Amino acid sequence: MSAVFDPKIRVLHALQALIYVAVIMLTRRDNAWGFGAGCIVAVFWNYSALFVTNFVKAGLQQLSILLRTGQLHRPDLLVAVIAAGGHFLLIIACLAGFLRTRPGPRRWGGFVSGGILALGYLVLIVITTGPQYIGLLKRIFHR
Repeated sequence: MSAVFDPKIRVLHALQALIYVAVIMLTRRDNAWGFGAGCIVAVFWNYSALFVTNFVKAGLQQLSILLRTGQLHRPDLLVAVIAAGGHFLLIIACLAGFLRTRPGPRRWGGFVSGGILALGYLVLIVITTGPQYIGLLKRIFHR
């Protein structure tokens, strides 16, 4: 939905969607890498939206204004609230699905590896297709 409001990020979001496609395909096979990718990418985005950019707080303010006045001045910020909710569901679903498999140490290694790989891919596509967000990445990673 964000790409509707900001056409400059359409390629970035199309490439980012591939992460979620991979998560769906892998988790349907109870693959630890898929559960880790879904969980860790969702944690990353929620950390960013809640603690680094404050987009969720701004989105909740927009929701409050919408409910009081019927007007929505920044719909792009409201999308952050919806995205954060979806990411919380993804975190819960990936953890629940993964724990249901009764993972041993090797599967936990796959979980962490899948998350790191997905996060690396995400950073790579941001650097190559969304250079306007490099500053955000630096803030997230404290560099």
